[in-house]
Amino acid sequence: MTGPESEVESGAESERDERRATSRRCIATGEVLPKKRLIRFVVGPDNMLVPDLEERLPGRGLWVSADRAALDRAAAKGLFSRAARATVRIPDGLTDRVEALLAQRLVRQIGLARRAGKAVAGYEKVRSWLQNGTAVVLLAAVDGAEDGRGKLRALAGGLPVLEVLRVDEMGEVFGRDRAVHIAIARGGLAERILTESARLVGLRRFDLAKPSPGTASGMAPGSAPGSAVAAGRNGT
Repeated sequence: MTGPESEVESGAESERDERRATSRRCIATGEVLPKKRLIRFVVGPDNMLVPDLEERLPGRGLWVSADRAALDRAAAKGLFSRAARATVRIPDGLTDRVEALLAQRLVRQIGLARRAGKAVAGYEKVRSWLQNGTAVVLLAAVDGAEDGRGKLRALAGGLPVLEVLRVDEMGEVFGRDRAVHIAIARGGLAERILTESARLVGLRRFDLAKPSPGTASGMAPGSAPGSAVAAGRNGT
């Protein structure tokens, strides 16, 4: 029998199914969160834990909040082994390695935006995009001069202002030593940059006295310390 009640029930079930498909439970906090706020790990053939930021590696996914304290707790308390129901080897410096990988991913996304004509750097170019409404996201280097950052933040109005990368990381996108400001135009890449920034900020140590592990000086772009890269997707 069909009718208004069955249609409501069907709609509610569909919504629940969608939430289950796009959400996972953090093994450290027990919270059910959208996948874009979590980091997926899998266990490799040698029982070594592998970060799977692309969410493509085969195997059962072990999900942890994109939060340094949550990841540290999961590694220290044996929560990966408990969730996997097997002994899992944790690579040294896991949290710092994941931070570095997230920084690389964000830099690559901004690089894609630059090549698509959707990103500009430099005070004057960024100011122009903010003034004419082209920019929808503003990035400001965490170690950039505060006066310039403050002026552009004021121009940004209600736009998202991301302060998570260093001047050398932002400069890498444009083939220069440093960049303090980057503006991103509307499009799918802007959404991805927002998502990657939110994940990185939860892991990042804002210690400006030493080079970030996500920069070219710390590791080559695209490398994945302690992890394997595989195409295809299998498992959750």
